[in-house]
Amino acid sequence: MKGVKPYIMFDGNCKEAMMFYKDALGGEIEGLLSYGETGQGAEADKDKIMHSVLKIGDTVIMAADDCSGKPVNIGGNISLAIGVDDVDTTEQMFAKMSDGATITMPLAETFWASRFGMLKDKFGVHWMFNCEKPHGQSAA
Repeated sequence: MKGVKPYIMFDGNCKEAMMFYKDALGGEIEGLLSYGETGQGAEADKDKIMHSVLKIGDTVIMAADDCSGKPVNIGGNISLAIGVDDVDTTEQMFAKMSDGATITMPLAETFWASRFGMLKDKFGVHWMFNCEKPHGQSAA
């Protein structure tokens, strides 16, 4: 297993926030990908950030802009993102965590992952499950 990392959702100011954290905390931006660069999302969201990574020492913070059209609940906008190495383990963990949960994105293949899904568990904690595709494999 790759571990668990915090994932913050912003209301259109993800790039600004991540640059601020980088400067204030002495970190390094290891990824800052817009919706437009991926060809995903609506035209109005093309400059918003789909995924970003900030490394501060041994810590990684990931973030994106929320494009759901719903207001971002500051304080409730942080998820725990868990990286898993294989599809079977990802599916088993997601199924177990689904007990009493609200599924916000069903576990499925995406252009970046063999499996990705999101849920809010029965305790109100937001989780993201990600099983990366093997290098060189693209979406079907």
